[in-house]
Amino acid sequence: MEYKDYYEIMGVARDATQDEIKRTYRKLARKYHPDVSKESDAEERFKSLGEAYEVLKDPEKRAAYDQLGANWQGGQDFNAPPDWDAGFEFSGGGFTGGDSTDYSDFFESLFGQARAARGGGRRAGFHARGQDRHAKILVDLGDSFSGATRAINLQVPELTPDGHVTTRTRTLNIKIPKGIREGQKIRLTGQGDPGAGKAGAGDLYLEIDFKPHPLYRAEAHDLYLDLPVAPWEAVLGATVKVPTPEGVVELKVPAGSAQGKKMRLKGRGIPAKQPGDLYVVLQIALPEADTAAAKKLYQQMQDELNFNPRRRMGVEA
Repeated sequence: MEYKDYYEIMGVARDATQDEIKRTYRKLARKYHPDVSKESDAEERFKSLGEAYEVLKDPEKRAAYDQLGANWQGGQDFNAPPDWDAGFEFSGGGFTGGDSTDYSDFFESLFGQARAARGGGRRAGFHARGQDRHAKILVDLGDSFSGATRAINLQVPELTPDGHVTTRTRTLNIKIPKGIREGQKIRLTGQGDPGAGKAGAGDLYLEIDFKPHPLYRAEAHDLYLDLPVAPWEAVLGATVKVPTPEGVVELKVPAGSAQGKKMRLKGRGIPAKQPGDLYVVLQIALPEADTAAAKKLYQQMQDELNFNPRRRMGVEA
């Protein structure tokens, strides 16, 4: 995917004020409008300008885009870093300039489904409830097993009096309920935007993602663990010890188990009224041949075992 430098597309400095961005867009939009311009690439330039302006005119989108850094080069292959927008607070309202499909894959990867899912309330009249706000936060997998109270920091985009975009940090103490899953939301009543007139404030919705764990990966209520086993444990069968989030248990590996065999530990997943399961995926680990004796054993296996791992592919040894 091509990285797009929206500042370069619009020809403005990264520290340009919102008014400077607005003036520049109006000037360039008139210049490259397909109904007016005679430039051969006018339509493409006009579309690129519209996408750049959609991001840079919005302090929230702009602040989020800026935190990707200024080191990417135009045309450079780009993939959005995992959880790139975690801890970044957005208001509701979705897109202000059309559907995300009007724009590039780059735009969609940053502001597409995530922003659309965070769409929030509307203001109507003088006495209007405050707008809801949304953020994604990363929590430890262990917090889902026991519940926890944590302090979190959220980055909130703001405009300075001179029209520049900045962020402030606000810290909240939140309760993480036992059994929470990725994708679920915690609602903090009254922590959104203030209401107009006598109406109440909006709410803050925190979408949960788990921090990367060295052992487990989560899918809904279930957990997955890649478990290394020795070749003889897989071939001959064995009882091995398996780490789970709630302690070590024993697992019987059947004789003749193949690489990637999936075994279920029922109820060892994320807690719930019906707890998830823990799936153990066998990974056959080869001993290192780092001594003369080890090399001799490998040589002996080569000589004595009629084994061709590529036989099923029709390839002779």
